[in-house]
Amino acid sequence: MSYAMSGPLQQAVFAALSADTALTELVGAAIFDAGPVGDVPPLYVRLGDEDVRDASDGSGAGALHQFGIAIVSAAPGFADAKQVAGAISDVLHDADLALSKGHLVSLQFTRATAKYVAAAQVRQINMQFRARVQDT
Repeated sequence: MSYAMSGPLQQAVFAALSADTALTELVGAAIFDAGPVGDVPPLYVRLGDEDVRDASDGSGAGALHQFGIAIVSAAPGFADAKQVAGAISDVLHDADLALSKGHLVSLQFTRATAKYVAAAQVRQINMQFRARVQDT
């Protein structure tokens, strides 16, 4: 197993989201690798947690990355957040992301949860994706 492709995978996902016109029309530049500080936008995307497991096989070293992307919205209702989640799904569906190390074998949406976070008075959709990467 190699964890060395985790950074390149995250960079490629961030770059793909940031470069997508439909997504940036919805959230502007409010796509973060870490939570925003200072003036928090009313609608933003944040890359989330990651769980990595060995997926090496006879063809070489590989890893299975399960990672999250959160959409946070201060708007009443989930409509805005769900529109952004749909745009993210469109960007990452069958994405052919170029990694600076290794290569992406597959990328799939696995699930999402939508909830109201009362303490922050926001709506949040947590999307989960599974990426299989292989060292080259």
